[in-house]
Amino acid sequence: MTTRVLFGAPVTQSTEAIESLLKYLGKPIDPLPDVVKLLDMVLVLNNRKDAYYITTAKSCSCPSAAYRPGQKCKHQRRYFPGTNAPGRVAAETSDSIRPGGKWPGGFNGPVDIDTIKAKTAIDQKEA
Repeated sequence: MTTRVLFGAPVTQSTEAIESLLKYLGKPIDPLPDVVKLLDMVLVLNNRKDAYYITTAKSCSCPSAAYRPGQKCKHQRRYFPGTNAPGRVAAETSDSIRPGGKWPGGFNGPVDIDTIKAKTAIDQKEA
């Protein structure tokens, strides 16, 4: 843990570093706030109350974010709810409860083109 406040990367900060930041900003330090909101980041007091996690929309310095790279931790989900994690698909806004296919043509698995052509030809004959 460092005693300097580093704004380039999310690094967990000691309470002493955050106290000096709060004094500089002219905010009260007694009692220590659970959350300090800055421009594009949030400082969150940990459960042991001995350090602050630096949380941004893209990263967090908490242990959960380190163990699950590419996924949002609970701090990111709470303080930056409008942003999606990379690699995640947003929920569909359809009336159907059936999930959309992720394969070409909207299918849910490997597709045999000949079978599809034959099926559509049969459907056209019946119509």
